[in-house]
Amino acid sequence: MSEIRNRGNKPELLAPCGSYEALSAALEAGADAVYFGGTLFNARMNAKNFSREEIVAAASSCRAHGVRSYVTVNTQIYDREIEQALEYIAFLTEAGVDALILADVGLAEKIREFFPNLELHASTQMTVHNIAGADRLYKSGFRRVVAARELTEENISLLCKKASPEIEVFVHGALCVSCSGQCLMSSMLGGRSGNRGECAQPCRMSYNGGYPLSLKDMCLAEHIPALLAAGVASLKIEGRRKSPGYVYGVTKIYRRLLDEERGATRDEMEELKRLFSRGGFTDGYFTGDVGEKMLGVRSGQDVEMSRKSQNAVLSGRNGPTVGREASNDRPTGSKAEAKEGEEKGQKKRYFAQKLAFPPKRPPQKPITTARFRSASQIPDSHDFTHVYLPLSAYQSVADGVLLPPVIFDSAWDEVRKKLEAAASAGAKHLLVGNIGQLSLAEEFGLIPHGDFRLNTFNTFSGLFWAREGKFESLLLSCELILPQIRDIVLPEGVRKGAVVYGRLPLMLLQKPVGKAFLRDTRGAVFPVLREEGRDTVYNSVPLYMADQTDRLDRAGIEERHMIFSDEKRGDVMKVLYSYAHGTIPKENIRRLK
Repeated sequence: MSEIRNRGNKPELLAPCGSYEALSAALEAGADAVYFGGTLFNARMNAKNFSREEIVAAASSCRAHGVRSYVTVNTQIYDREIEQALEYIAFLTEAGVDALILADVGLAEKIREFFPNLELHASTQMTVHNIAGADRLYKSGFRRVVAARELTEENISLLCKKASPEIEVFVHGALCVSCSGQCLMSSMLGGRSGNRGECAQPCRMSYNGGYPLSLKDMCLAEHIPALLAAGVASLKIEGRRKSPGYVYGVTKIYRRLLDEERGATRDEMEELKRLFSRGGFTDGYFTGDVGEKMLGVRSGQDVEMSRKSQNAVLSGRNGPTVGREASNDRPTGSKAEAKEGEEKGQKKRYFAQKLAFPPKRPPQKPITTARFRSASQIPDSHDFTHVYLPLSAYQSVADGVLLPPVIFDSAWDEVRKKLEAAASAGAKHLLVGNIGQLSLAEEFGLIPHGDFRLNTFNTFSGLFWAREGKFESLLLSCELILPQIRDIVLPEGVRKGAVVYGRLPLMLLQKPVGKAFLRDTRGAVFPVLREEGRDTVYNSVPLYMADQTDRLDRAGIEERHMIFSDEKRGDVMKVLYSYAHGTIPKENIRRLK
């Protein structure tokens, strides 16, 4: 194996590859590392992606060029897929890739068990935005963490200087308007889950006659000196759905900026804009200048400019094209397919024998819990076992506190003070929605519970959260169907929970929407509520299961959780009556399938 390019104290330049042609472009343009996905379990399933033969050849080519190769296995995994995922990881290990980018803590648990020497990177889908979260993942075996895109320069610097793992930061490319890993909109509206690599990009669609959710692409090319000073380990370019011309052109510019340790000139910024633009670029998250000027749509002029610029870039390349050849003794054609099938069958049998799912246990008697936005919504009489209020709105009428889903390091001390006050006022329970919050319950003597924002999709991620959080209960992902919920087994003493009523929060936004609601082109209205300093977009219709409690019983749902968002106290009382009597509503609803 050749030596990795000596970067000195400079960060790694990490380029995207959605195809083998893009890999060739990235290597030629001077990338220190590349990332790409195969045909399984990657968050860009609609990119061209790499066949198994191409993955072997790509890893070999990267080694020959002194470049590291990272493979994205960054979707959430169902229980029935764990065996297949491990077989795929075994193949990637044999192919010689340098690291995996993961989003599912349950899969990561099994990788550490079966492949302890494989380097793991935590995907931005894990919503890591503070030191506590990064350190927790480091202790769990992750060498690197991809920071949330919403971080400011100050918070990036704090993370790089004080967190244990390496920190990778996105510096260029498309932005999700929702905090990474916290978007359910595509899944709930069209059945295409962003957490499963199938996002339909509802943020790019029209609402209220405009495009209030469509962000310009990020560009931090002018901030290279600040990123160097912060101590970022890897600068990541987004774009696995982009063309080889885009990959070559953008990577080449960032290579030049890193080598010369400077920010981009006006001409270089224009060159980047010509390669791809949505009406310009934004650095709003990095600078903290978050507002309407971050919005942008891709015009016909942008499309034509990109086409010409990317073609020109490709025609001007003068380096060698990377071949697809793998090792000389690699079989080809039907023999290769037969051997691969034989090896796959052997690995599947191996993992089937080695995977240890916990035994089923008798379900506990179900309880009902709820969260409210304010104390004024809570009825004087109710049968909730636990009631949660947001940290900033906590009153002693509730016995539980709901933490903000995102807590930057710059806000950490303020959150701790508020939580200490809530505990002193009578709070006993804490609803935890992020890995960076696990230590807060212990610090203030509160009983921890896991929120659905932890994205628990399988038994092994449930076991991870139960162990790490010492939870009394765990709300599973809102994207699961009832049979999938039924098959997940949690340890004795940890209640298996699910949301059974309410408008589901579809997006969590750092950039304010600036509107009380969003109306799509079909007339559906999505309330937008300001919560803990961020906007939350809620579904247009509530989830409702009052008349289907027998199905909840069969799925083994031991904690039935209700979300009250824009309901008034009278509305809450009607909902409680309907759940007590199993009535069927007249209005539009959605169901757990």
